This record gives sequence, C-alpha cells and structure tokens, in this order.
Amino acid sequence: MPVVDLQHTRIHLQEMNTGAAETVLMIHGMFTNLSIYYFNIAPILAQRFHVVLYDLKGHGMSGKSSHGYHLQAMSDELMELLEVLQLDAVHLAGYSYGGLIALKTAARFPQKIKKLAVIESPDPYEQETMSIVDIYSKELLLHFINGQPGHALQPGKRQLERRHRMYEFLLKESSIRQDMQQERHFFSSEEITAIPHETLLIYGASSDCAPAGRHLQEKINRSRLLLVNGDHNIPVQEPMTIGHELKNFFETDL
Repeated sequence: MPVVDLQHTRIHLQEMNTGAAETVLMIHGMFTNLSIYYFNIAPILAQRFHVVLYDLKGHGMSGKSSHGYHLQAMSDELMELLEVLQLDAVHLAGYSYGGLIALKTAARFPQKIKKLAVIESPDPYEQETMSIVDIYSKELLLHFINGQPGHALQPGKRQLERRHRMYEFLLKESSIRQDMQQERHFFSSEEITAIPHETLLIYGASSDCAPAGRHLQEKINRSRLLLVNGDHNIPVQEPMTIGHELKNFFETDL
C-alpha cells in the first residue's frame, strides 16, 4: 500500500504510468475515496499521463484526523504532497468537495497548476449543499451494496463496513461540517475570479449542483461548462465520458 507521511497526516495514494512526461492529479469528493476514479476514469488518462490518485485525510486508507478539513488546510496538504512526490506542476482535477480543493489550490498556487478540471462542485454558500452531498454519498454507498450492473466498484463486506465507519467518524467525530461552513463565501471571493487557468467544468445535466457550474463559468475567465447525462454522481454514471473529456482537455496543446 503506497503511503506517504505529511506533516499532520499519512496519505494513501496510487499512481499509474509513472514514466509519462505530464502528470494529472485527481482529488475525490467528501465521503468517498480514490476508487471513484481508479477503475474507469484514471486508466483512460493513464494512456497519456502520469496519474496520481490519493485518499484525502479521514477517507479511504489515509490517516484519520478530527480537524483541518477547510480548504486552506486541504490545499496546503496537497502542496505538501506535490513536494514529497517531487512534482513541479500538474494538471488538477477534483470531484465535488475535491473540486473545491482544486479551485482553492489553483487560486493560491497558480504556478503549480497547468490546467484545471472541476467536476460537480457545489456552491458552499447554498444551505442545502451539505444535504445534497450527504444524500448522494449515501446513494453511492447503496450503489456499492446493491452491486449495480456494469458498476466496476463492488467492494467486499469488510470494505463496506470500513466505508460506513469512515462516514460515521467524519460526521460525528470530526470538524468537517463546521469547516465546510467556513467556506460559504468562497464562490463570491476574488480568489475565484482571479483563477488564470484554462478550466473545464463538468456537471450533470440533471444535477442540483448544475447552477454552481454555470456560476463558475461566469466567474472564471478561461472556463468552459460541459453538461453530461446524470446527476451529482456522474463519475459513477458516466465514467467513460468523463475520462475521455478529461483526457482530451488535458492533452490539447501539449
């Protein structure tokens, strides 16, 4: 199990095609883990890129933490991870809360990011944001449990139990909800409008978060909005579409 030690936590990661010249780093969403990309989306990108996937702290096989889930702390840890892996600049993609981390990182460390992709990131100002994330996270767990046809992610009983324990820990024993509340004004901040990177915004056509995608398109100068079939769980519903769209976006002009 590849693990790296950061200053305040231990991070589990996976890499593909380590010999490629360009790197894509992918951040999963709240209450999920790197497997959201590992089986379908990442292999498409690995045809062309070095791909780095990692479990956020408190998630998957990374170390637990009771605090420090606000965007500044998470982007600091991402920068620390890049330093440990000796990566100078990367393409960055994030899903849901991972997309918010990607946006924060691009705003704070623009020289470290080449292109930026944001998948289904909600507007933290919306009071229903946490409810939406909770609903879809539970739906994703049910998707695993029921073993939906064609779904590549079907973990065993122990893995499901571990995911339930993670969910309970984050909601009941960590500051993740309070930290999310600190970010309520992030989309209206000057940080967003100052993002200089070419940015691809991917949202589900029937998602409750689609208005957030349109808002980001208006705020980020070099951005393009792509709507695909599905709702907030489009990495599960349309992984091949997302994988190929990301690959095409990141490899253009390389």
